[in-house]
Amino acid sequence: MSRHYYISDDLDDLEVVERELEQQGVARSQIHVLSENDTEVEQHHLHAITPFFKKDVIHSSELGAFVGVAVAAVLLAVVYLLELHNSAVGWLPFIFGALVILGFCVWEGGLIGVQVPNHQFKRFQTLLKKGRHVFFVDTKDEQEANLARVVAKHPHLREVSTDQVSLT
Repeated sequence: MSRHYYISDDLDDLEVVERELEQQGVARSQIHVLSENDTEVEQHHLHAITPFFKKDVIHSSELGAFVGVAVAAVLLAVVYLLELHNSAVGWLPFIFGALVILGFCVWEGGLIGVQVPNHQFKRFQTLLKKGRHVFFVDTKDEQEANLARVVAKHPHLREVSTDQVSLT
């Protein structure tokens, strides 16, 4: 599946493009608008990115989990190498500590992610601050020709990049 990114400053035109794409068989769930002005996007009945997905919470939490697993593994390795698990308390407090560290790192990663833009959309931040809108469409191979036909009718819509995306 391909994701095509377009830039526009005309929400009326984007509304027409979205309608034409839907008439060509592109599902509404495949069409998105990223904008700083959510109110106008909503007034034009465009499929906007939710505020949650504008932030990098999920990606940052995953990075936090990676760090947490690494730190927890180091803790458990040190406990094993120093043979602290042979004491009267055994493994239980160390395993619990490792889980607390993992949970803290995931939580902290999420808190950091709330403060930064989604890593997939960072490249558009300058354009968004200038009042432009990012229109992107996820297309299957058989929908590429329909997308090209619709976009060709809208000269103010400028393609800025294309990425390959997975459905996972």
